[in-house]
Amino acid sequence: QVGLVESGGGLVQPGGSLRLSCVASGFTFRDFAVGWFRRDPNKEREGIACLSGDDGSTHYADSVKGRFAISKDAASNTAYLQMSSLKPEDTGSYHCGVFTAGYCQPVEEYDTWGPGTQVTVSS
Repeated sequence: QVGLVESGGGLVQPGGSLRLSCVASGFTFRDFAVGWFRRDPNKEREGIACLSGDDGSTHYADSVKGRFAISKDAASNTAYLQMSSLKPEDTGSYHCGVFTAGYCQPVEEYDTWGPGTQVTVSS
C-alpha cells in the first residue's frame, strides 16, 4: 500500500526545536521530490520546504528560511524536517508529500501526502 506517515509533532515553547519524520511505504523517495507543507487553523496550505529529486536542491518559504531544514535518508526511506527557533505562527498541521515528476512544484501540485502531525508553539 502506498502512503506517507508523519510523526514528531507536539507542543513546544517559542524558541524551541522539533524534528518531524515522514516514512514512505510502497515506494521510495529516490527519484521523487519530497516536501513539507502546513495547514494553519484556517486550513490554508503553505508550502514550506522541498527537496528536489533530480538535482538535490532545497527550497524554503521565506517564513522558515534559516530556521528549518529538510533532508532525507535513503536507507530508511524517511524524510525529515528539522525545525528550530519556533514561533507561535509556526503552529499548524504539518504534512509531507511527494512530486513524482522529481522537481519541486507549487503546493497545489503534490501528488500524494500524509495525514499530518500537529505542531503547537505556545508558552
